[in-house]
Amino acid sequence: MLKTLFDIALRHLLGRRRQTLTTIFGVAVSTMVLITTISLTRGLLDSFIDTIVNVAPHITIKGEKLNPVPVNIINRAGETRVSMVEDNIRKQEKEEVRNYRQILGMFSSSLYEKEVTASSPYVESQVMAVKGNRNQPILLKGVIIDRENEISGIAGKIQQGDLSVFRNSSNALLVGRTVARDMHLELNDEVVIIPASGKSRQCKVAGIFFSGVNAVDNSVFVSLKLGQIIEGLPANKVSGIALKVRDPLNNTPLAREMERITGYKCPTWQEENASILSLFARIGYIVFSLVAFVGVVSGFGVANILVTTVFEKSRDIAIMKSFGFSALHLVAMFVLEGFLVGLAGALLGGVLAIGSINLFASIPVENSQGPLTKTGFSMSLNPIYFFYVIGVTVFISTISAILPSARAAKLEPVKVLRDSSL
Repeated sequence: MLKTLFDIALRHLLGRRRQTLTTIFGVAVSTMVLITTISLTRGLLDSFIDTIVNVAPHITIKGEKLNPVPVNIINRAGETRVSMVEDNIRKQEKEEVRNYRQILGMFSSSLYEKEVTASSPYVESQVMAVKGNRNQPILLKGVIIDRENEISGIAGKIQQGDLSVFRNSSNALLVGRTVARDMHLELNDEVVIIPASGKSRQCKVAGIFFSGVNAVDNSVFVSLKLGQIIEGLPANKVSGIALKVRDPLNNTPLAREMERITGYKCPTWQEENASILSLFARIGYIVFSLVAFVGVVSGFGVANILVTTVFEKSRDIAIMKSFGFSALHLVAMFVLEGFLVGLAGALLGGVLAIGSINLFASIPVENSQGPLTKTGFSMSLNPIYFFYVIGVTVFISTISAILPSARAAKLEPVKVLRDSSL
């Protein structure tokens, strides 16, 4: 019986070939668009996480104390006492990590050497860079370049210049490509660095790098010693310490332990980029919800062709019921037609999606995708998205056939055959 129902369902679909092909193509296009959209949004998220994990520190020890001095220092003295403070206007203290070498030594101990794979102290300063008649505010970061290379792999990201020149010069600059483009900088150009203190320094461009992370490419690296001088820090103080850990996706427990031991705030890369990750999550929810809505539209197309089939094949349906086909058989036949149309369209859409994904990924155009700059679009070919969209599309197409099949099952053979208009 199943083979008979399948043959009849196939004949119905082939009998209205143009309408069937149009419906299949509509389902295919919607499937292709949905898979491509999900691939783009998820590919961007995967690319962002992969780039951040490879370039940015997994945990950052910042010069922000977890237990600052309380505002009300006599709150336990009783409500009857009053404290008065006069002439206590002072400059806000800098956020700094003191005695950073002791913390670095702790990471070399047997307790943490397997958990922390790299550590790099740094000093950050907001300065003004001047070249000729061009000037621009930039983030200047003083680092020990070999330690920084273990964190961000900066040596492999240098497009012009050489790290050896940077190591051997006390006033050398490693300039991000964005800064170099904005200020028209080339190798060996002289740049004047003006810090907040006002004492300017003459520096020379020793290299230009490109990491793909916009925030990093909009900064400049100098030696740690020069960074401390510019920021006005003594030799035993830095702005923070960047850490690379063994398990970057499960680093929260280690970060909380670092906070307890050092007394400084230690945010993870997930916490530093929480707003961006949250944005990607919301976009993902929106895209996945679109799957259902577009699937419903595809279902209407399938239902339309089946309603037309029921109307045109009423006499055939009446004859089938006269020969002993039950209402359940007729429902199964039309549901099978909806399944076949949905499956054919979804599979064709999956094939078209593979082509569109590869097309977008191969476009040699540099684009700034949120916090990243990449050549070509970041696309994901995860088969889960294909199975999800194809499965939802086939399911909705199959369910949408229930209404026309119920109508066919209710037809009365005697009444249909007596009606000469049919």
